[in-house]
Amino acid sequence: MEFDAAHGVAVAETSDETLMKFLTQDKPEALQDLYSRYSGLLRSVILRVIHNPAEAEDVLQEVYLEVWKRAESYSPDKGKPLGWLITLARRRAIDRIRHLTAYRGATERYEVECKHLQASHEHLADEHPASREDLRTFLISLLERLPENQREVVEKAYFDGWSQRQIASTMNIPLGTVKTRIELGLRKLSNAMSGCRQRVE
Repeated sequence: MEFDAAHGVAVAETSDETLMKFLTQDKPEALQDLYSRYSGLLRSVILRVIHNPAEAEDVLQEVYLEVWKRAESYSPDKGKPLGWLITLARRRAIDRIRHLTAYRGATERYEVECKHLQASHEHLADEHPASREDLRTFLISLLERLPENQREVVEKAYFDGWSQRQIASTMNIPLGTVKTRIELGLRKLSNAMSGCRQRVE
């Protein structure tokens, strides 16, 4: 933004295109200006897809993080910066819906497989008391097969009772990353438990 040196007031608004250029020069003030101008509009775009204010706010932050990291990928030949921002927001929102749907499906499958497997072991436990300990050992062995980053978030979420936001804050990683790691981890556990349950039956 240009200023009148004598009065210290703005005489002209910096264009969106100029702000995008400033972003490629690693000037965070440009990102703040873009946030002030369009965060409300982009939040509305995201909400039309997600219908969840908390998730929409997370996606909005991801959009501006992507803008900061990918400013150089913007080209004026492809249209105005606002159009680019709206496209990013819509894509991120759709991605979040896909992740949430997959996460819920993986969680439900994991819980179902846990119940089936536990029922099978409880039936055996009537004759073999050690089976309950076997179940715990078995679940731990499945967890140990997961990549470390997935195992850690699954353990914190399902064994320690942490919320996903707590995990993200404590581990200093984006909330979206936490959701993705849990989704992938649960899917692998569900598939592994499903195969074991079929062998038991």
